[in-house]
Amino acid sequence: MAGWKARRQPFAFAALLPTLVVLSAAVDTLAPGDRLEDGSSLVSSDGSFKLGFFTPGKSNFRYLGISYNQTADQTVVWVSNRDTPLPDKTGVLSISTNGSLFLSDSKGIIYWSTSSTRLAGPVAKLLDDGNFVVAGTGEGGYAWQSFDHPTDSLLPGMKLWTDPRTGFARNATSWKSDDDPGTGDYTSFLDTNGDPQIFLLKGTKLVWRSGPWIGKGFSGIPEMWINVEFNSSFVSNADEAYYLFSRRSKSVLSRLVVQPKGVTEHRVWIESKGDWNVFWSGPRDRCDEFGYCGSFGVCDANETPLCSCLQGFEPNSPDNWKLRDGTDGCRRRTALDCQNGTDGFVLVANTNLPDTSMALVNENMGTEECWEACLRNCSCTAYAIAAIIDGGRSRCIQWSTALTDLRVYADGGQNLFVRLARADLALSSSKRKRRRIVTAVSAAAAVLVGILLAGLVARFIRQRRKSSNTVVLGNFPIVKSNAWKEEMSRSRELDLPLFELAAIAVATNHFSNDNLLGEGGFGPVYKGRLEGKQEVAVKRLAKSSSQGVEQFMNEVRLIAKLQHRNLVRLLGCCVDGEERMLVYEYMPNGSLDSFIFNKNKGALLDWATRWRIIMGVARGLLYLHQDSRLRIIHRDLKAGNVLLDDSMNPKISDFGMAHIIPGDEIEGKTRRVVGTYGYMSPEYAMDGTFSVKSDVFSFGVLVLEIISGRKNRGILHSDPNLNLLAYAWRLWEEGKGLELVDSSLGYPISMAEVLKGIEIALLCVQDLPEDRPEMAAVVLMLGGDRAPPPHPKQPEFVAARGRSEDSSSSKGPTCTVNDVTISAVHGR
Repeated sequence: MAGWKARRQPFAFAALLPTLVVLSAAVDTLAPGDRLEDGSSLVSSDGSFKLGFFTPGKSNFRYLGISYNQTADQTVVWVSNRDTPLPDKTGVLSISTNGSLFLSDSKGIIYWSTSSTRLAGPVAKLLDDGNFVVAGTGEGGYAWQSFDHPTDSLLPGMKLWTDPRTGFARNATSWKSDDDPGTGDYTSFLDTNGDPQIFLLKGTKLVWRSGPWIGKGFSGIPEMWINVEFNSSFVSNADEAYYLFSRRSKSVLSRLVVQPKGVTEHRVWIESKGDWNVFWSGPRDRCDEFGYCGSFGVCDANETPLCSCLQGFEPNSPDNWKLRDGTDGCRRRTALDCQNGTDGFVLVANTNLPDTSMALVNENMGTEECWEACLRNCSCTAYAIAAIIDGGRSRCIQWSTALTDLRVYADGGQNLFVRLARADLALSSSKRKRRRIVTAVSAAAAVLVGILLAGLVARFIRQRRKSSNTVVLGNFPIVKSNAWKEEMSRSRELDLPLFELAAIAVATNHFSNDNLLGEGGFGPVYKGRLEGKQEVAVKRLAKSSSQGVEQFMNEVRLIAKLQHRNLVRLLGCCVDGEERMLVYEYMPNGSLDSFIFNKNKGALLDWATRWRIIMGVARGLLYLHQDSRLRIIHRDLKAGNVLLDDSMNPKISDFGMAHIIPGDEIEGKTRRVVGTYGYMSPEYAMDGTFSVKSDVFSFGVLVLEIISGRKNRGILHSDPNLNLLAYAWRLWEEGKGLELVDSSLGYPISMAEVLKGIEIALLCVQDLPEDRPEMAAVVLMLGGDRAPPPHPKQPEFVAARGRSEDSSSSKGPTCTVNDVTISAVHGR
């Protein structure tokens, strides 16, 4: 590298320096004539960093490096002689009168050095930010600094930097192993081709990328979008491109490190825990693996299978896709027709934008200009607008090649507009449950849609004015039509408000995507504001949904009769032709899964709040099973069906699959298994037998997810077949239950409550229903009024995991993907 020399083979060096003085006191400066011997160190003036000799792990070699001085582990962040280790403790660091740094041994063999300078009175100094610099007396700037030569870490203020003109770069490269700081296999660098982005390489193989900068962070690092602890900066021009971050508080210690295992991590020191927490990392999951779904494929970690083709595309190798191998990618169904101007765009929301290394970037180009420019260019396959906060500028990114390495998120991300032929614009997107798709055929078509929508709303208003059955209850418009009376007579004639479709349309801004809260198995849910200014959540049954009138009316009938602080409250319904909607109270904090499975938002749920949520859900289930007028089995209890109010109190929602147990019956059986794999009890998933104990099993899974912040769908572990339940059992059995706790949780944490929660959860997920407690006992155990049994039995799913995959055992569910709602799976 320019400006210094790192020799892999040490060489003999005669005594070129004057008599040296050994440093015996903790100082931060090294001057000509000083010696920093093994056993001594330089310490920055504020005590934050230390420069000295160390031996990593089980190694027998010595290295000179910079480390944190005030952390318990004194983590090393920079190494001078990473590829030329000293064999013993005779190392000496010195600086010559011409400003060169030398690391040598007692025989005068040099193991590392920097080039000479022409400084007057050169000194080397360890600064408070961890930068080791060489400067001259009375001269500005540094002749040499360690910040220009990263090893595996970037500290606040360090730049991941590239010169676009020469290609010269300052990269971060992993250690070979935890015991060897030598140059490893993984390198993180800033690529300036197209729209710049950070890449992680293993040798020459691309492993992961950050996506382009979108104004507040990189599109592929969702944690950066809501960060409040760090200031991130990105600069890209003709002379240089770099990324750096800074701390908003000096008390926060952090670093970006490339790990030997092939992961780039932004780590933050948690003093109360005496350990490092991972703030963000990449790759995080299979969707982060570069090109996992191939060209024109899209990866969604919340779906199964992970890969799907973009709308208007189909797999290149259908057989491979059936085997969950999407690397061959997808191809267009219909060729583009640029000449006649009939092409349009489909919006794919919440994305990490495709690889931009071959993209064309136009500065200061707005949305309409970008759209027009892409339409004029017959080779343009997609475009996106990347906003820049400073000055309100925006960048238009256009792709003229295949879209590669595209993934979507549940929240955040960037909008991508993919070009399609007119024939493919109307394709159904119902399979993309978590994706909001909007099609723009042309400006004329948009105008036509607007006219039709305006006419439809006007028709609603006219019908509302003419209706003799319309009344106003408070500020809410309500209609009780003959059709509704017939519906309700079949449902015990409940006294429940029926909202007009026109009122719901106005409340939700005509079901605008901006009002979309999310999508469940039965359709989208929109946020609305009624005429009385009350905020509501409107669940709109999709016309293609498997939930028909019977399930819709089932949900109405059930919720209308239920009143409990831990159950969501139904405000009314809307029935108009094929339209069927439920109007709920609005839960401002959304669903529980959006918190516990997101490391950033998960940090907002401290332990006291999580414990309160566990207690609240338990009380809500107890009410359903025992204390309500009806004996109700929910059958789809999961984190996505637990909503949080403005005080983070939990409310169980979504009763479309619930079942009433009549009289003194204790269980039921069905050939139509409904629910979500990962939460289903074994007897229900395999045989269709359900009871209150089925809900107890789901509750146990939910408790483990709340404690761990992990989904019950297979985790990164030495045994890839282990799911969350088996992992929790193993830790519990080994007396390491506390290792299950979500790493994003800060202190204080009640260890007694954690261990109690894990034990109760393991009792709830026992293989046999009779071995699981009822919710009444669970509530007592959680409240401390009743001690749990001394030890749960080993659940069958753990033993089954140890057997051959083709075992004929019928016990335990065969799939634990908890995002897939099954609405028509026949039991045996």
